[in-house]
Amino acid sequence: MSSSLNKIALVTGSTDGIGRHTALKLAQEGYEVIIHGRNPKRIEDALAFIKSKCPNAHLQSFQADFARLDDVRKLGNEIASKYQCIDVLINNAGVYEESMKKTVDGFEMTFQVNVLAGFLLTTLLMDTVAKAEEPRIIITSSISQGSSIDFDNLNMEKGFSSHGSYSLSKLCNAMHAIELAERMKKRHPHVTVNTLDPGTVNTKMLLAGWGMCGIDVERANNEFNLATDASLKGKSGLYFVGGRETKASRPCYDKDQRLKLWKRMEDMTGVRCLPED
Repeated sequence: MSSSLNKIALVTGSTDGIGRHTALKLAQEGYEVIIHGRNPKRIEDALAFIKSKCPNAHLQSFQADFARLDDVRKLGNEIASKYQCIDVLINNAGVYEESMKKTVDGFEMTFQVNVLAGFLLTTLLMDTVAKAEEPRIIITSSISQGSSIDFDNLNMEKGFSSHGSYSLSKLCNAMHAIELAERMKKRHPHVTVNTLDPGTVNTKMLLAGWGMCGIDVERANNEFNLATDASLKGKSGLYFVGGRETKASRPCYDKDQRLKLWKRMEDMTGVRCLPED
């Protein structure tokens, strides 16, 4: 545990499910953990739950609704001003919407919360993460990631399907991670970026989309292991399923498609992230 003391981890969407479990495991390992959620009551409940399991946990919390990009900007700026560095950034927050919803920013809800919010927050915290000694960025994807991307229908305006929207978002998460890893090698080579399927876990999201078909949340250790496993030191740009490195969908390894998505995410969020030129 001593090597984890004084290290700081931010887990987005950590008020329940895999995010809360990962936050608890990190706290038990000695990390100061930043809890994020959109509902103040659920944030308080998560803090109490983690404290009940780990009384010595060092926790901080921030509220932000990822359906509002202004909230994400505020969150990024607040964390960057409070912390000198972040050792682990886990982009865990996500939604599964059963019907078409638009955010106040005009984007399809699943795409904004699962893709754009994480891209924006990671960009805003880039310098803070880079100041850590051996920082890790983890972007949560899924075995449900799509196999192709229609750049003319990122907002599902040509016909919404809940599974289609979710699969698209998880493909974009993996593409984001692999492109970010490539850019980090040039700008901040000590920062690793990886993506994973967090496991088929009986969370509210799984139950809504697929029913009771997974493992208990208490066994969902894939995010925690990717954040802490010493054998992964220096490894970047990888995709893991069940703790094992494997191949993501084909578009993740298509540089032109990754660049096209990157530019779209920059345009939609209004930030530039590690420009190549």
